[in-house]
Amino acid sequence: MSEKEVLVSREGLKKMEQDLENLKTVRRQEVAARIKQAIEFGDISENSEYDDAKNEQAFIEGSIIDLEKKLRNAKIIDDISLDVEIISVGSTVKIRNTKDNKEYTYQIVGSVDANPSAGKISNESPVGAALLAHQAGDIVDVNVPAGVISFEILEIGK
Repeated sequence: MSEKEVLVSREGLKKMEQDLENLKTVRRQEVAARIKQAIEFGDISENSEYDDAKNEQAFIEGSIIDLEKKLRNAKIIDDISLDVEIISVGSTVKIRNTKDNKEYTYQIVGSVDANPSAGKISNESPVGAALLAHQAGDIVDVNVPAGVISFEILEIGK
């Protein structure tokens, strides 16, 4: 079974690499020290500090595996070759809600780089997925938890 491609910016890739390095070098050592200290308290069968440290260790190891998988499958989004006629990952789009006429500007990014408060929405989010492959002037209906919202695509940029 092939693994899912992870779309990421150069900055996002660098951040994932830094996070992985931090987990492997700093966090692993911190939790190992906590486990060692908890063992020194004696009986580990009823030692909540030991249980907490072991749970944290499992979480860290899971995070390491997840980041390594994402890095293995990372594909850097290259905004130089972006087409400004059709929305794709990396595009910046200006849209208007057809009901209340409010305008929004978003950059469509991979899930790793998503930060809605900074105007970066994932290509896997309802709005991001619905906008993909459309062009300026199109009206796009987006299924969101509150129902269906229609957006008009005003502009596409890099």
